[in-house]
Amino acid sequence: MTRGDTPSPALSAVEIVAFTPAHLEAAQALSTAVGWAHRVEDWALNLSVSRGVIGLADGQVVATALCSLHGPVATLNMIIVDDSMRGRGLGRKVMEAAMAQAEDREMRLVATPEGTPLYRKLGFVESGGIIQMGGTARAATPECDVQVGPADPQRLAEMDFAASGMERGALLARIAETGETLTAEGGFAMLRQFGRGHVLGPVVARDAAAARALMAAASCRMAGQPLRIDVYEDLGLVPFIEGLGLAVTGTGTPMVRGVKARTTSEYRTHALVSQALG
Repeated sequence: MTRGDTPSPALSAVEIVAFTPAHLEAAQALSTAVGWAHRVEDWALNLSVSRGVIGLADGQVVATALCSLHGPVATLNMIIVDDSMRGRGLGRKVMEAAMAQAEDREMRLVATPEGTPLYRKLGFVESGGIIQMGGTARAATPECDVQVGPADPQRLAEMDFAASGMERGALLARIAETGETLTAEGGFAMLRQFGRGHVLGPVVARDAAAARALMAAASCRMAGQPLRIDVYEDLGLVPFIEGLGLAVTGTGTPMVRGVKARTTSEYRTHALVSQALG
């Protein structure tokens, strides 16, 4: 049990209510209990572009789920159930409540092995792999010119939409307020504080050379400090990122439901904003 020797409430006693900023600290405590590095500020960033629900029992937050809205796409994320309440169907309950918030949007998520069976039952299908990399960054020389500083937010949003199919202009603007924007010919990346260090993402580029240059420039800026990058498995970037001082620290499985038709683009997302936000 997670709350001493107090018996866990029955599933019928759990109320599903809207996630509000007043729940952030309790949600952060829940994520810490399952080993996630999110700060309250990281939760707040997710909530700023999301509709969410919590499971509330005896005044305690025992489950969370967010539905982050990005135009025609919704990402389902931060799906957590208190250890004392697992195995009773609460995960499905909050997941279904979050899915309802997506309405008719395409839904995406990055699954853990524990969550994959439930998501399959809810109609999600696997669509590749994510490699989570982290460690102490090393100085590196970008193979092409990279600028650091404010950039045209409309242009960033356009490149991001071309790569991902998600309308995330508001999210990118929020990240730019407290983080750094890196731009190169044919791409951009954003560097921000996350957990106990920094995360680089998204990295959006027309080709692998621009993506590598953006990653190298970020690693140089973070030399000697903790850095995390979440990349798509099929892009072959792991050896390059290992050369920047980072190692594989985990994996995730992208899953989708209700895929909408999209045109192809010369841009590609090489690294995610986060596994929560795509």
